Amino acid sequence: MTNLLNEETALILIDLQKGFDNIEFWGGSRNNPEAEGNAAKLLELWREHSLPVFHIQHCSTNPNSLLAVGNPGNDFKEMVLPRPGETIIRKNVNSAFIGTDLKQQLEKSGIRKVVIIGLTTDQCVSTSVRMAANYGFETYVVYDATATFNKKGFKGEEYSAELIHNTAMASLNGEFATIIKTYQLFF
Repeated sequence: MTNLLNEETALILIDLQKGFDNIEFWGGSRNNPEAEGNAAKLLELWREHSLPVFHIQHCSTNPNSLLAVGNPGNDFKEMVLPRPGETIIRKNVNSAFIGTDLKQQLEKSGIRKVVIIGLTTDQCVSTSVRMAANYGFETYVVYDATATFNKKGFKGEEYSAELIHNTAMASLNGEFATIIKTYQLFF
């Protein structure tokens, strides 16, 4: 695998916010309980190498949303809190690129590769990954530093978080991104 620990590779942390701790609200169950811990390890790795980090924060326009500005769920999770000087990009749709200057900031910084982690796999992560690839960034998604929740189908059928996660990863792999695991970035 290509060495990603260089100044042209950014770590993008998507929606690692307290509102996602309410598992019942989002679907009743989720996969990858270690995702935030792995995200924290990767964030520390990027910081140790003084590499570019972008924190994406979902700011829902629905005032009743757990992720709305002013609600405690909008806050970043403690283990991945941005440090002074790290970029925070606020969005209110699934893609970290729509309605933001993320693309311009990446290009201005000479970023050619992105490593994407966060919540949720099939929503904001997947949408952002697809756009990153379409914009020409060499894109990586860390399988065990992302997670999602159970979903109901349009006929009421239940789909497990693990199935949703794996299906989203399969849809991204090879077409939009290279799927990797946390440990691969430490070698």
